[in-house]
Amino acid sequence: MPGIDESLLEAMRLPGARGASVVDWISGLALGAVGDAPGGDLEATAAETAEFARLATESTVLASADGEAGGASGKEPPVQDLIITNADSYHLLRFVTTTFDSTVFLHLWLDRSDGNLALARIRLAEMADRLVLG
Repeated sequence: MPGIDESLLEAMRLPGARGASVVDWISGLALGAVGDAPGGDLEATAAETAEFARLATESTVLASADGEAGGASGKEPPVQDLIITNADSYHLLRFVTTTFDSTVFLHLWLDRSDGNLALARIRLAEMADRLVLG
């Protein structure tokens, strides 16, 4: 089972990958990062994406289909992933499910012209399922 560093290197092998990180959405700290970051600041990117992730997970409207916050088992993040698109790139945030209350997500910054959003979403989900924290 891959750890943080191995998962980030795997994410960077995706076509169009510009940067990747594992972020704690409660603290806003990057637990690991590789590649570039928008604006060149990995820590600022981690903090800003964590704020976005926190807003989505705390939203009772966005967090589940029935309007009630929380995952089915109580251990799953209430949101699976978030996709942000802009003129030249995609940001994909995939929440990591663990046996304990997870507050971690994978963030992939993907070039829009070279990347494949569908493939990246599938691979990031696979990485999140295999990721070992600790």
